[in-house]
Amino acid sequence: MKEKLLVKNREIVTPGEILAEGMSYLPSGKSAREDEKIFATSLGLVNVKGRVIKVIPLAGRYVPRRGDSVVGKITAISKFGWRVDIKSPFDAELNVAEASNRYIDTKRVSLDKFFALGDHLLAGIIEISESGYIKLSARNRPYRRLGGGIVVNVSPSKIPRIIGKQGSMIRTLKDESKCEIIVGQNGWVWIKGEPEKEMKAIQAIKIIEKESHKSGLTDKVKKMLRGKS
Repeated sequence: MKEKLLVKNREIVTPGEILAEGMSYLPSGKSAREDEKIFATSLGLVNVKGRVIKVIPLAGRYVPRRGDSVVGKITAISKFGWRVDIKSPFDAELNVAEASNRYIDTKRVSLDKFFALGDHLLAGIIEISESGYIKLSARNRPYRRLGGGIVVNVSPSKIPRIIGKQGSMIRTLKDESKCEIIVGQNGWVWIKGEPEKEMKAIQAIKIIEKESHKSGLTDKVKKMLRGKS
């Protein structure tokens, strides 16, 4: 059988879809071999590195797009910037030049003065390469470090419902909970306020996620946050 790659890097594939033909290709992740063919065993994103074909499952994962605003978490610090977890199958990087609109002298200033390990931040996706490299920017407002607060994980597909038409739902959440709330398109929601009010806001967000298909949801959320049945 002739060696043949049937998919492109970062292509979304479905279970049973043939990815490649020939014995020189190697399956990884949610892909498997049957005779001389490699196929996907899960809905996922293809990652091709040389002869290795990996399928990264998409269930609950965020597929990044240029221009998205995301809530991320600092997972590593290097000489030139930070690695950021944005709930994506691929790593995201925040370079020093994109961390602030002021010049950062890395010889004199420790980078953890800007973003330390474990910090959360709001950033924008400015570039996605063919290999999956994601470049972030936090130079301009509203992008910034998110101090304190709680980060809630929801399905990225539910984010439009949490925001609501013309921002109606997120406005209700902020007004009624009296919390500062930032919604990342990657499915992480940052909430900061008094502890009791944070818990109320989290409860409301989980209701929205669970009942996003129902009508009258805004009124239900408003009543819950006001302590009414």
